Amino acid sequence: MKMQNRQTLLDRLEKKSAFSVVVIGGGINGIGLYRELALQGIDVLLVEREDFCAGASSALSRMIHGGLRYLENAEYELVRESLRERNRLLKNAPHYVSPLATTIPIYSWFDGVWGSAMRFFGWSDKPCNRGALVIKMGLWFYDVLTSSERVMPKHRFNSAKKTAASWLGINADLVCSATYYDAWISHPERLGLEMILDVQEQSNSALALNYMTLESSEGAALQLKDSRTGQCFSIAGQVVVNAAGPWIDLTNQKMQHQSQVIGGTKGSHLIINNGALLAALDDHMIYYENKEGRVCILFPYFGNVLVGSTDIKVESPKGVTCTEQEHRYILESLAGVFPDIEIQPQDVVFSFSGVRPLPSSKTATNGQISRNHSIHIQPPDQHRPYPVYSMIGGKWTTFRAFAEQVSDKLLVELDREKISSSQNLSIGGGKYYPNDQSQKDSWLAEFSEQSKLSLNRAETLFQRYGTRARLLQEYCDDTDRPLEHHSQYSLGEIQFLITEERVETLLDILLRRTSLAISGELNLAMIEEINQILSKLKGWDQLKTDAELAGALTFLEKNHGLEQMTLSNRPSYGEIKNV
Repeated sequence: MKMQNRQTLLDRLEKKSAFSVVVIGGGINGIGLYRELALQGIDVLLVEREDFCAGASSALSRMIHGGLRYLENAEYELVRESLRERNRLLKNAPHYVSPLATTIPIYSWFDGVWGSAMRFFGWSDKPCNRGALVIKMGLWFYDVLTSSERVMPKHRFNSAKKTAASWLGINADLVCSATYYDAWISHPERLGLEMILDVQEQSNSALALNYMTLESSEGAALQLKDSRTGQCFSIAGQVVVNAAGPWIDLTNQKMQHQSQVIGGTKGSHLIINNGALLAALDDHMIYYENKEGRVCILFPYFGNVLVGSTDIKVESPKGVTCTEQEHRYILESLAGVFPDIEIQPQDVVFSFSGVRPLPSSKTATNGQISRNHSIHIQPPDQHRPYPVYSMIGGKWTTFRAFAEQVSDKLLVELDREKISSSQNLSIGGGKYYPNDQSQKDSWLAEFSEQSKLSLNRAETLFQRYGTRARLLQEYCDDTDRPLEHHSQYSLGEIQFLITEERVETLLDILLRRTSLAISGELNLAMIEEINQILSKLKGWDQLKTDAELAGALTFLEKNHGLEQMTLSNRPSYGEIKNV
């Protein structure tokens, strides 16, 4: 495996001042395109101003789904594509993408028939509640679209009595429920990173850098700046792709191009630690409507419950957070599903918010804005000798298909032939993944024996990293030990993430290389311990070390509702043996 530290990557960039394609934006769309182009042998540069998948790509609902509600907008091809890509992710990334049984509580038999028809034909954009007949039609069509490559069971309806018995405490006003299957993703940010690391293993002509900012452009040159070192670079691209998500219009301005192609909406989520709520879900996602017809979700996530989301138009993607109003809205909608389960303020252990990079739209209702993806092409002009391709919209489920479509267009632009396909290409720790439980048990037993880890520890690493767990354990030596303040992680594990996985900041570890923050496991002592490990490996002085800690704590409080006092009062985690 060709691991390269940051200085090596910067040296490579300094030696190569021109690329066939420069991709600006290291969210899932940009990473997907980067991988597609590298597969075709294209020399491509990917730059991200923060960490990979640090923006909108980290604020998803953690669903990998076909988009059941998109059927009301008559977006058949989007649903068909989404279901196809969902199935591919289940196959290509089985370490992070898993089936998810989903249940819809239904409170009437015929509500929404007329309203849904009006929405379907584009005669109305008003939301409406949906009864059993409307939901039955949607789920039937969902099943039809996957009939040729079915990987999960068909939908079923449950009586009110059976629903009440299966989901204790659910609103007794329902008339029935429906259960169907989609999927969820456990570590989306890691999946994005693993695609970059896969390219690193296989290509000498592709280069990806986080914390690299597009400052401006002049003629053919893009002016880039490394925010970690302050080093500047002048780079030319035969084609530039703007994959900056909600920041597309702002990024186009830096390339002498005025655009208004993005009309994003904010979505916020809460992570709730409540045993009664978790037990009531019975390992299902509940897909429900609030009082005005807005679709919301709640499902088990790392031993907690993820609940969301909101859908609010925003003028700017900068600095979005989950507001008190959104917090109340989410909890009020949740109370409509499980009215007898009380959520205390301290039960909310994490919150997050992001802006969906949706196309600019004059639609009055945000739910009616298309979730499809498109490409906006700005040809060369007197200010720029290169075309700019802007990747608009899209979602996690369809990132591969979107990237493939853009890549195919770029190959025509570059007069190059397509030589490879990513359709059946495994990602990162999904390579050589066991096909069934028997094979998984055999893999774990062999891994445990060879690494001299306990079976429990071997399974923990397997859950976190898939088959990449072998790489991690090969990195660790015999002196590896549990962290003092979170013994389910080891010193060697954290060192591996820092040195081998492009970590530059403390937040990279807490928010994206691990699930420590979103799972509600952070405590102040652990954050300080990890910061000391990072500081030692980076060679920081005490001033820099203290500043890194202070900046991370401020960010966690402002953006995720984690006050320092709360973190100080959280306990450490119990011991593990045989690290």
